[in-house]
Amino acid sequence: MALAFLLPSAGVMAAGKGTVVFETDSGPHSYTVELATTNQERALGLMFRRKLPETRGMLFLYDPPQPIAMWMKNTYIPLDMVFISPQGTVHRIEANTEPFSTDVITSEGDVVGVLELNAGEAAKIDLKPGDRVIYPGLGTKP
Repeated sequence: MALAFLLPSAGVMAAGKGTVVFETDSGPHSYTVELATTNQERALGLMFRRKLPETRGMLFLYDPPQPIAMWMKNTYIPLDMVFISPQGTVHRIEANTEPFSTDVITSEGDVVGVLELNAGEAAKIDLKPGDRVIYPGLGTKP
């Protein structure tokens, strides 16, 4: 698997916003998310940010489904990375990622999205693989 890490232009921010809802055993949990849909937006992600408000995150979307590799270089905030399957469920969770790390974090399979949340958020809502992810366009693949 080849990895490509692109350097973004200064001042690039994610273009859109939306709401993601997780359906868990403890009930539904909503997050306001910034969308990262272009290569430039995905390359920048949450780098250089000093804080992420509670119940906020960044949703990286991919079409077609594919294996994803990410890292925490230039990211000040510890994050939970939630990898989303083509069926619209949680594929896997990488909890409490290490700020500034260049260790590669992989999806371990094809995904259509990755949601980055504040570290500890997945455990707080008891999120686990198989939980449903509700967002327009997710979960449409067989």
